Amino acid sequence: MSALDDALALAARWCAIPSHAGDPAAQMRQAGDLRAWLSGELGAVLLSPAPSAADPAPVIHARIDGGASRTVLLYNMYDVMPATAEGWLHDPWTGGISEMPGIGRVFVARGAENNKGPLAGMLVALRDLKRLGRLRVNVEILLDGQEERASPALRRWLAARDCPLRPAAGALFPSFCEYGGGPPRLYLGFSGMAKGRLEVRAGRWGGPARAVHSSNAPWIANPARVLVDALARIGGPETGELARIEPDADAARLIAALARDFDPEAELRFRNAARFARPRQGCLDPEALLRHVLTTASFNIAALVTDPIAGDAVIPAAAAADFDLRSPPGLAPDALVVGIRDMLATEPAFVGAALQVADSYPGARVVEQAAGVRALRDAYAQGPAPQVWPWAIGAAPAYAFGPHAESFLIGGAGRGGNAHGVNEFLQIEGFGRFIASVSHWIEGMAA
Repeated sequence: MSALDDALALAARWCAIPSHAGDPAAQMRQAGDLRAWLSGELGAVLLSPAPSAADPAPVIHARIDGGASRTVLLYNMYDVMPATAEGWLHDPWTGGISEMPGIGRVFVARGAENNKGPLAGMLVALRDLKRLGRLRVNVEILLDGQEERASPALRRWLAARDCPLRPAAGALFPSFCEYGGGPPRLYLGFSGMAKGRLEVRAGRWGGPARAVHSSNAPWIANPARVLVDALARIGGPETGELARIEPDADAARLIAALARDFDPEAELRFRNAARFARPRQGCLDPEALLRHVLTTASFNIAALVTDPIAGDAVIPAAAAADFDLRSPPGLAPDALVVGIRDMLATEPAFVGAALQVADSYPGARVVEQAAGVRALRDAYAQGPAPQVWPWAIGAAPAYAFGPHAESFLIGGAGRGGNAHGVNEFLQIEGFGRFIASVSHWIEGMAA
């Protein structure tokens, strides 16, 4: 079998395991299978504890020590989001191959893109380099079982004084970076984030202890109404814009260069959207769009619920909004959260609102001359020139790798799509390019 066939079979095997936070048994099974593969197929030394009922999705740390003068770090994740079969071309936990118009042959399953497909391709690339005698670096492997929950265990582990991770010249998070089928992207940093819930529950301030008929609306406060009013005060309309930074000279230069070949219409198609909300309605100026999205912190409302969930003509006893807040490097998420808390505390109308933050971490960035950047550029050399972004609009705990690696990058050729959504996929033809790009990066880091 070819490397592509091996990686596709491995991705299908792991995508069949529903390793999301709601299924601890599946998380344990996934972690156990990964540990067995790392030890048996890759010959890596396992340095972290096995999964247990107390920690079904542990950090998996493995090492390949070839006595080389340089060490690199490969990071990936094995947790996924939940999924139901409704609307899928194939059952998300079985997966299957289909033809997608304009994209080609794809493997469809939960985790195909985010991130079990890239995880399988990364490990197959590493295995084949080792078998062929072309692995000329030592490799530290970190697999995260809580990435979809902001990686709390990984961040604690990396911050521990006795963390056994060896210093690395560079760290790579292999992923499909041909977004929307365009040129591969190279990110020199990541946004920070905070996740949590804003809840309004009936209490001494008012509201019903249990749902009552909505005819009481003129004299009984509605927690859902208070929640909506509070949300309307957090950030700007449509996008929840909280604050902006002014890009420094280096970031401004990268944004200007990126804008020269940036296609706003292609980005809209990739995002399944008809138009951009900001910076102006319908604005398609590439540099203005990129500058805005890269420098803006936003408060995103991910879910709205009431208690009862599906009340009819009632005043609910409680209402809540799950949120995720993202901010560019240099703008601390915690400071933005403090500002929201202060606003809620000073408004008498929001006395029943409680803001709970589950987790947060800051953004981070590196310079173009950082270790690993040139090797990643070279890994894309067989295709179109990469788009170099000063940082990603998405968040990752890159800051936590700072004490252990000279750089932390996300990269890889290949195309996927619909992460967290229906019909998540990886493009099969691009999967081969992805495996090759990971191999090229690892070999390039030995130079």
